[in-house]
Amino acid sequence: MLFAPLTLRGVSLRNRIMVSPMCQYSCTDGYATDWHLVHLGSRAVGGAGLVMVEATAVEARGRISPQDMGIWKDDHVPALERIAQFVEGQGAAAGIQLAHAGRKASVMAPWKGGGPVEESAGGWTVVGPSAVPYAEGSPLPAALSREGIAEIVRAFAAAVRRAQEAGFTVVELHFAHGYLVHEFLSPLSNQRTDSYGGSFENRARLALEITRVVRAAWPQSLPLLVRISCSDWAEGGWDIEESVELARLLKSDGADLVDCSSGGNIHSAKVDAGPGYLAPYAERIRREAGIPTASVGFITSAQQAEQILRNGQADMVVLARQLLRDPYWPLHAAAELRAEVPWPPQYLRAKS
Repeated sequence: MLFAPLTLRGVSLRNRIMVSPMCQYSCTDGYATDWHLVHLGSRAVGGAGLVMVEATAVEARGRISPQDMGIWKDDHVPALERIAQFVEGQGAAAGIQLAHAGRKASVMAPWKGGGPVEESAGGWTVVGPSAVPYAEGSPLPAALSREGIAEIVRAFAAAVRRAQEAGFTVVELHFAHGYLVHEFLSPLSNQRTDSYGGSFENRARLALEITRVVRAAWPQSLPLLVRISCSDWAEGGWDIEESVELARLLKSDGADLVDCSSGGNIHSAKVDAGPGYLAPYAERIRREAGIPTASVGFITSAQQAEQILRNGQADMVVLARQLLRDPYWPLHAAAELRAEVPWPPQYLRAKS
C-alpha cells in the first residue's frame, strides 16, 4: 500500500509518502534559496509522493525565526516557483505549508540556541490570542484585536493565491505545534472572553475562518491539507476528542486530509513519544471524522510505514528525520517491499 497512488481531488500522488515540512532556517527576508531547491528537489528525486515546503509565513511577524521562509509579498513567488517546478518535474506533488508562528515567533535558529531575538538584532513583537507567554523567559505576546485577527485571515487568503501563482498543487495549513492557530485552539493559551475564546466553538473560530477563506481562494481541483496537534499532552489542554470534532468541521469546510501531529503548545508538557506513537490519533480521526489522515512520528522503516497503512490507521505517512538521513528512502523502501517504482533515468545504473 505504501506505493499505491492516493488521489486527493484532482491530484494523484504516486505513493503515500510525504516529506514533512521541516524548517531549514536558511532564508533572508523570507526568500527561498538554492539550499531549499536542493533540499526539496533531492527528496523529489528520491521518490517521495508529496514534497512539502517548510512552514512559510503569511506575514513577516509570523516567522518562527528571522531566517524562516515567507510568502507575505509577491516578490517571494519566483524563488518558490523554481522549487515547485523542479519538484513537479520529478513526478512528485509540490506542496507548501502556510503558517503563522504567533507567540513562538522571533526566536533564533535551533543551532544558535533557539532563544528570543532582541528587536535590536532583528526581532519583533510577537502576538497571540492572549498575553500568555510560551515559557518562562519567552516574550509576552500582544493579544490580538479583532481587526488584528481579521488581518491575519486576509494574509492567509493572499498567501494561498501566491502559492497558486508559484505552481504548487497542494497546500497545507499549519494549525499545530503551538503556533498561532493552535494557540487559539487550546484553552491553556487562549484566555480570551470574546467570540474567539472560551467554548470549543469560539476557540475553533479562527481555524475555520482561515480554512474557509483559503478554500475559497484555492482552486477546487486542488487539495487542502491541515496539520493539527491532536493533544497538548497537558491536563486541561487541547485533546483528541476536540481534535476529532475539529476534523469534522474542517471536512465540512473543504479540507481534504488531516495531518496528525501533537504537542508544541505547552513548554512543560511530557510527550510519550515512540515509534509510530501518533498513528492511533490518525486512526481515530480517520474513523470518527470520516476524513483521510496522515500520520507522522518516528516512522523510519518500510515495514512500519506499510503496517500503518494496512491497519487503516492513516492514508499517508509523513517522514521527517528519516528523510533528512536518506533523501532516497522511498526508493530503498520500494526495494524492501518488492514494489516496482520508476527510478530517475540518471540513476538507473545504481538500481541493481
